[in-house]
Amino acid sequence: MSKIRSQIRLAVLAFSLGLLTTSCNSKAEHRPSPPASDSVQVNGVSINVEYSSPGVKKRKIWGELVPYNEIWRTGANKATFLNTSGDIRINGETLPKGTYAIFTIPTDSTWTIIFNEEWDQWGSYNYNQNKDIFRLIVTPSKSDFDERMKFTLTKNALTFDWEELSYELTIDTP
Repeated sequence: MSKIRSQIRLAVLAFSLGLLTTSCNSKAEHRPSPPASDSVQVNGVSINVEYSSPGVKKRKIWGELVPYNEIWRTGANKATFLNTSGDIRINGETLPKGTYAIFTIPTDSTWTIIFNEEWDQWGSYNYNQNKDIFRLIVTPSKSDFDERMKFTLTKNALTFDWEELSYELTIDTP
């Protein structure tokens, strides 16, 4: 009888833990700006980008939700960051092995893309220009509508897409 009770208690405990895990996973999946990532290997170098993916949700994005001429974390919540296991070049600029925040200063015509060594921060509230590794100027292009912001890594590019804008940064290894 005691053995049966122990088995019943164990089954109830396992069931309860399963419900708790499902509940926690469900909350993470239903965040307004869920976490997302992409990764690629380029000539033996692992590259990973992690970000929170906001949605358009019928809002005006450029110039309103994301103001022009102001530093933006390039996503939601925690600052977007890129990690590389070895030195890479992005649009010809060398990015040493390490982890870097990706900040953006959008305007109505060109964007400044910033790789900053202070990657582990919430938003861009503590952004420090003195920690910039380099800045790039890009001209976003019109693209198909994307409800969710996303980054895509391929063997030769990092692509940003959101709403009806996108840009692509070339990637290679030294």
